[in-house]
Formats: sequence, structure tokens, C-alpha cells
Amino acid sequence: MVEIPPAVAKFLDGTHQSIVIGGERREARSGNTIDVRDPGTGEVIGRIAAGGPDEIDLAVGDARRAFEEEWRDTKPAARERALLTLADLVEANAEELATLETLDVGKPLTESLYVDLHYAATSLRYFAGWATKISGDVHPVSPPVGDAFVYTRREPLGVVGAIVPWNYPMLFYTWKVGPALATGNTVVIKPSEFTSLTAIRFAELALEAGIPPGVVNVVTGYGAEAGQAIIDHPGIAKISFTGSTATGRKILAATANTMAKVTLELGGKSANIIFPDADLDAAVQGALFGIFLNQGQVCAAGSRLFVHPAVHKEVVEAIAQEAEAIVLGHGLAPDTQMGPLVSDVQLARVAGLVDSGRQQGATVVCGGERPGGDLAPGYFMQPTVFTDVKDDMRIAREEIFGPVLSVFSFDEEDEVIARANASRYGLVAAVWTNDLKRAHRVAAQLEAGTVWLNAYNVLDPTTPFGGYKDSGIGRDLGLEAVHSFTQTKSVWVNLD
Repeated sequence: MVEIPPAVAKFLDGTHQSIVIGGERREARSGNTIDVRDPGTGEVIGRIAAGGPDEIDLAVGDARRAFEEEWRDTKPAARERALLTLADLVEANAEELATLETLDVGKPLTESLYVDLHYAATSLRYFAGWATKISGDVHPVSPPVGDAFVYTRREPLGVVGAIVPWNYPMLFYTWKVGPALATGNTVVIKPSEFTSLTAIRFAELALEAGIPPGVVNVVTGYGAEAGQAIIDHPGIAKISFTGSTATGRKILAATANTMAKVTLELGGKSANIIFPDADLDAAVQGALFGIFLNQGQVCAAGSRLFVHPAVHKEVVEAIAQEAEAIVLGHGLAPDTQMGPLVSDVQLARVAGLVDSGRQQGATVVCGGERPGGDLAPGYFMQPTVFTDVKDDMRIAREEIFGPVLSVFSFDEEDEVIARANASRYGLVAAVWTNDLKRAHRVAAQLEAGTVWLNAYNVLDPTTPFGGYKDSGIGRDLGLEAVHSFTQTKSVWVNLD
């Protein structure tokens, strides 16, 4: 058994008041709650409020008040200072936040601390800088009569609905709240019902940073109730969503009625390609990092590994050897290298897809089972590697969102490009080769929003992130994300 730090245990005792509206924590009007389970043990460690349409309506109303009365007209430099202070507070409370994230998601504490919290603080600082740099343009117009001076303004949209997934909650709060607040918008966050703990603490830190009440609101609850209420609410000017493609489609359909703007970062089934001239040691480590980070619960997971026959056996053996040595355990245990899946629901889905791989004729090289012993009560799945996978198998086509790698062989460059692109997804891809011409040639032809060359899972807040095809619409991060939280106004001045 692992021990929960006293300060975190005290925080868990109050999670039933998980809704934050106008700077105040409250329960759901209905009194309904949702159990918070530690995925490492399956035990209930807290309860969050099950908010719904009433709470969303209250939150949107208060966010609109804060937008009109204060935040929209707050000086850019003041918004920048507030976000920088929030970044400092995230860093100062990183250990507490990382512990909450690990108890919610299951990932090892080192990942929560050095990946999630690091990028969260970095992202807030990046977006803070944009608050004082958002500007319009002067346009050289040629009216048919007379003369005019014309300029454009980039203005905030209003109230943003941020719907956040369960795999990287803390990270995605900053990806959405950062650009929204920097550009003068206010936010209603709907975290996943599986992982809402850090949302509560994040909202408290925003208040501590001097961000006015009502600018950052949190409504916990089920997607079908609280999430749907955000999607349908006429007072929401933009929805920033990260999650499944199926839910993304529902959001698009609903916004036909509300005309809310959308940014959708959706699923992936990403191709990771190893050519025979690659640095194989680096490629193997990249493949492992690409599929087993966060137990494979990553939209950008490199779940389709294409390996040239000249190095196929060597690569598979090396990956299997490393995978079998991975230490599974509770996320707070010091020796843990891979934790449990987030829930029993997710475990059942992953196990079902692993079974389908066996039934359809793929070969399990390692893993493929739930571990027993002390880990049995938790939602654990062994790191799993399949070979002899055909392109039409379920494990080759569907996003598994678990520690399951499918390995394929390919002969020619054009062939592997075509097979990599033969997916409805197009989020990321990677290429491993020491041939510079090939690297750029293949990168140009892969249908993906991000292509890594001799690397995997590398991000930076300066660089846009998002997908082609069913992997989404719009981009998180970078200047593209900042602009997506604004609308352009043209102002004409008659000079006659």
C-alpha cells in the first residue's frame, strides 16, 4: 500500500464541493456525487459533485458577467502578470498537483511531475507573453471615392467552454485556459468525471494569482449532462475540446445551432516508421516512449510501428525485452515505471481489443494479460506487443488508448507512406532514418499534423499541435491557438 500525503488526504475530504463558480466552491444542486477511484487500487478516495445543466447555466452567466464587467477590459499587461503568477503557483504547488494527477489518472508520479506539470507551467508562461503582443493590422485600401484609414482589431470571443479529457487533465487546462485568458476571454472548464481533482485546485490557484472570480469556473459532472450542457448553451462563444472523435462529431453537429466556434483535438492511430538505416537503439527507445508513456493513454501514441524487414527481428526482440522489464505498480510507488489504466471501463476496452488481436490471428510477443497478485485490484494491463498484424485488423484500425503496440513489416518507401496514410486519423507520425533526403521527403507526404524525425512525443508551446482528417479541427499551442480565441473587427475611418 502507498501512503497519501496528509495535505492531499485533507484536500480529498472536501472534493464533494468540486464546482467552482464565481470563485466559490459548491456542491451540485441535486446533491448527486461521483466516486473518485484510485486506479491503482480500485478504492474510492473521494467524491466529486455531479453538476449538470443548472450548474453550467450558472457558470456561463457568471463567466459572462466577469467578461463584460472586468476581464475583457483588463489591461494586457495585467493579464500577462496574472498568468505568469499562475504559472509560478503551479510550479510552487507542483508536488501536490502531481500527486492528485497520479491518484486520478494512475500514471507514475515522475511523469505527472516532470511531464505534465512541467509543460503546464511552461505553457502558461508562453501564453502569458501573448497578452501584450496581440495586435491588428493597417490595410492599404483603395475605396472608389475619397480616402480611408482602415485597421483591424483582434477581440476576445466571450465565454469559452473547455472540455478536458482524462489522460492529461492538468496539461490541457493550461492549453485551453492560457490562450483564452491571454486574449481576454473567460472560461468554464468541464473536466472528465474520471479525473477532476486538479481542476478544483487549478481554479483555486487562479484566484490566488489575482485572476478575478468568474474568469475561471469549473463544473464537474458526467459528459452526457454537464458536457452536453456546455455544447448546447447559447452563451458559449467557443468550445475547445480534446477527446474522442465520436464526441467531436457530436459537438460539430450541436454548434450548427449555436454557431459557437470550435477547436477539436481528437483521436489518433499514429504511424511510427523505422527504416533500415536508422539508429536502432534510438528508434527502439522512441518506439517504447511512443507507446508506453502514460500507459499508452495518449492521443499521439505511436501504436502502429512499421519496421523494414532488414531490421524487423532485431527491433521486435529489443522492444519485447524492454517491455517485459517495465515495472508495473501504483503511481505513487517509487519504483513504478508504468501505472494502471484510468478506470475499469478503459481496462475492459483495452482487454477486449487485445482479445480481438489474438482472435484475428496476430501474434502476442509479450504481455497481453492482466497482472495478478498485489496488482489485481487495480486497473493494470501488461505492456503488450503484437506482430503478424494485418492492416484490416481491429488493433490496426481502432484507437486502443492502452499499452498495446502493433508491429508491421514494409518493403518500399512508397508502400509504407500509403499504408501509414490509410487511416481515418492523422494526428502525428514519426520517421527514423539517417537519410536526410528521405526524412524530409517522407515527412512531406505523411498526412499528419505533426511529424517527428528521429524523435517521438516532443512538444513545445510555441509549436501548433493538432490533426488532419478525423484527428481534429484547428490547433492547440502556438500563435494559431492564440488567434483561435479571437475574432477580427475591421474599422474604417473616412478621411474625406
